[in-house]
Amino acid sequence: MKKKIVKISGIVILLLIGVLVAIPLFLEGKIAKIIKNKVNQNINATLDFKEANLSLLKSFPDAYVDLKGISLVTNAPFEGDTLFSSGDLVLEMSIKELFKGADEPIAVKSLVLNDTKLHIMVDENENVNYDIAKEDDAAASSGNTASDSNFTFDLKSYEINNAEVVYDDFATGMHLVVAEMNHSGTGDLSLMDSELQTKTDALVSFELDSTQYLNKNKVALDALIGIDLDENKYSFLENKALVNQLPLVFDGFVKVNETDQEVDISFKTPSSDFKNFLAVIPEAYSKNIETVTTTGNFEVNGQFKGVVNETHIPTFNIKIRSENASFKYPDLPKTVKNVFIDTEINNDTGITEDTYVNIDKLSFQIDEDRFNINAKIRELMGNTKVNAHADGSMNLANIAKAYPVPAGLDLSGMLTADVTTAFDMASIEQQQYEKTKTSGKLSLTNFKYQSEELKNPVMVNDAKVSFDPSTVQLNTFDGKTGQTDFKASGKINNLLGFLFNDEKVEGNFQLNSDTFVLNDFMVGETNEEGNANEGISNAERIKIPSFLDCIIDAKANTVVYDNINLKNVAGRLKIQDETATLENLSSEVFEGKLRLNGAVSTKSEISTFDMALGMQDFKIAESFQALELFKVLAPVANALQGTLNSDVKLSGNLKNDMTPNLATLTGNLVGELLATKVNTEQAPVLNALNNNLQFIDLNALDLKNLKTVLSFDNGKVQVKPFDLKYKDIGINVSGSHSFDRQLQYQATLDVPAKYLGDEVTGLIAKIDDQNMENLTIPVTANIDGAYNSPTVSTDLTSGVSNLTKKLVEIQKQKLLNKGKDKANDLIGGLLGNNQKDTTTSDSSKSNASTLIGGLLGKKKKDSLSMDSTENKDAVKEAAKSVLGGLLGRKKKKKDTLN
Repeated sequence: MKKKIVKISGIVILLLIGVLVAIPLFLEGKIAKIIKNKVNQNINATLDFKEANLSLLKSFPDAYVDLKGISLVTNAPFEGDTLFSSGDLVLEMSIKELFKGADEPIAVKSLVLNDTKLHIMVDENENVNYDIAKEDDAAASSGNTASDSNFTFDLKSYEINNAEVVYDDFATGMHLVVAEMNHSGTGDLSLMDSELQTKTDALVSFELDSTQYLNKNKVALDALIGIDLDENKYSFLENKALVNQLPLVFDGFVKVNETDQEVDISFKTPSSDFKNFLAVIPEAYSKNIETVTTTGNFEVNGQFKGVVNETHIPTFNIKIRSENASFKYPDLPKTVKNVFIDTEINNDTGITEDTYVNIDKLSFQIDEDRFNINAKIRELMGNTKVNAHADGSMNLANIAKAYPVPAGLDLSGMLTADVTTAFDMASIEQQQYEKTKTSGKLSLTNFKYQSEELKNPVMVNDAKVSFDPSTVQLNTFDGKTGQTDFKASGKINNLLGFLFNDEKVEGNFQLNSDTFVLNDFMVGETNEEGNANEGISNAERIKIPSFLDCIIDAKANTVVYDNINLKNVAGRLKIQDETATLENLSSEVFEGKLRLNGAVSTKSEISTFDMALGMQDFKIAESFQALELFKVLAPVANALQGTLNSDVKLSGNLKNDMTPNLATLTGNLVGELLATKVNTEQAPVLNALNNNLQFIDLNALDLKNLKTVLSFDNGKVQVKPFDLKYKDIGINVSGSHSFDRQLQYQATLDVPAKYLGDEVTGLIAKIDDQNMENLTIPVTANIDGAYNSPTVSTDLTSGVSNLTKKLVEIQKQKLLNKGKDKANDLIGGLLGNNQKDTTTSDSSKSNASTLIGGLLGKKKKDSLSMDSTENKDAVKEAAKSVLGGLLGRKKKKKDTLN
């Protein structure tokens, strides 16, 4: 302790030395350079300031030295950290002090520091950032021979305005912040025996081992300090302090020796009014205590006595007493009465670790309900050992009727407790819970808890908890929130680790519910920046609690998720590391069965999921109507009536409300349609196909046992080619669509010639070849555009034209009785969907014209040839008739084939 105080004092003195050495050179304009050189020679750090000015604006012969923007930056291992900074440092001195030589003492009359910040740090290896003074031999080698005897302080006053002192000790977990500190002192420090009148006010925050004991609590001190420079003794003569609103008076002294410091200070409350107790409570919670009616007493007194050195602190004894006290707030109906406090904080040895606390009695009563606590805490600053007991009953609704609780907090119910615990922090930190001992019972009935952080109030009809040395057993937990009811039981393995060691809650639970509505729990943290991937701002992001590490076996008759009702839900939920993993979840939905395994994680900035779903006997229409995901993956399913079996694997990002971000989906779907009917009016794309292909009626399409495979990624669904059958027409379908329902599909139909009209069948009959009975033509339909307004195009016209030409050529070759092999080749080509044209020799053209005339019912003309206009028109006429029949129109002589 002394070492730290001496080092800090050395820094301040060193800064002042550096400043004062520079004053005689002020008139030469070298102040900045000299200060830096003088100070930096003595420290392992860097001193800097923005500017330095000399002012003679007040009555001569006084001068003011104003140094602006001072900062002191440390070196390794705290390289780059600012130890000290100040907005202004103003020194007042006589003008003649500026002309003194280096060996003459320089006197300073006043000192003012504005906007000063001091940040002291101790790292985990106990290195300190304020140990910046160079060794003596280094100082000597630098040529710095200035002596402290060359400086005197004729100090009449000093001020520190709006200062901040931060102490961060990462080795012990101690953090102290003194903010908005204003401190001033007046006196004559040039005398060997003087008095210094000081005034101080500040806001103090204090944290130890992640527990915050003070949070911007007001502290004020008016002190008259007697200073004896011969003995380095500082005595508290007339002193009054205020902690929050608790007044204290104290006296005693602090004496600084070469090897240690002597301390003998005693303090007490100047009165015994019980308002002193309320004053200890932060003002945000105690409110305006001036209007509170109190009876009884509250007294605090204590003493610090001993030495401070590297191994010892002063021994101390602090007593807090209150007997049969009460208090009542004027705006609240209930009185807190029979308040008894008997507590001591002691250290008998001067060894820090030996500090202990005895809470022999702490009790209070509201109406007829009384609560009692007693505890013994040993080795408070070492391996803390706790032995505590709490018992009593309390109507929680009465707390808000007797004490000003935070706004929005609504409690009710009856709490009954009888719990004893004994543990040490080392065992908890090492997770050796078998060395802890906790026993007793706790129950809560008709409990109501309402808060702005909850969407709905939580109602607990009955909750019973029992404690044994290693676990906390949740025997009963029966409650409701919103439309959700729940009954739970289970155990927590490490309650003390969660409460004292920042561990996660570990346990196993069983949860049963008749109705479980997920929307009742949809409350999360506000994401001010929004989600860049989704363009959402100021949205609530649902988070999986980071402190949970548990397994929940759940059953529910009905689970409501958005607009979907799941029946007979059962499965296991594992929560760990902000990830919820579902195992073997089963449910009944859409008159079928659902199996689900997967995980949801909210650990990263964007929530993610990875799921595997198995669906059996799903009603297609209902499921595709309710699930936005299925509408995107297979929009045409809206026209299907029947059932579906499917396996789906998918992963992607989640929006803030836990719904999938469809643009990020990746996965695949394997589906099998069962007993399915088609209603083309419900699907524009099927209706468009029906209108373009007159020889097929998709409403009569048989999709039973059809299996499809879809894959999706980057906002696009790819359909693996699959085959289906309409009567004796084979159909092959392939293609893709985007999540915004832009289509790019192709359906290839293998159409038998008999569906292509009477003229085609007549031509085939005249050929009189058995192989021609199975003749088919491929027709390709291309489907593009938006799902709601698709475009369908086919190659039907060119296909029929080619077929007609080839049928004519085959019959011509047969009638000529020449080239029989050639005719057979042509027939084989047709059956093999060969699209190549066949030509004949000039010598057979006349006989072929006779064939065409016969096929078309015309009289043979000797002059007819294959090159004649009449012959070409005959072929065109035959093809036109076929196409007209195919498209379901009445054939007209004036029709032409395009």
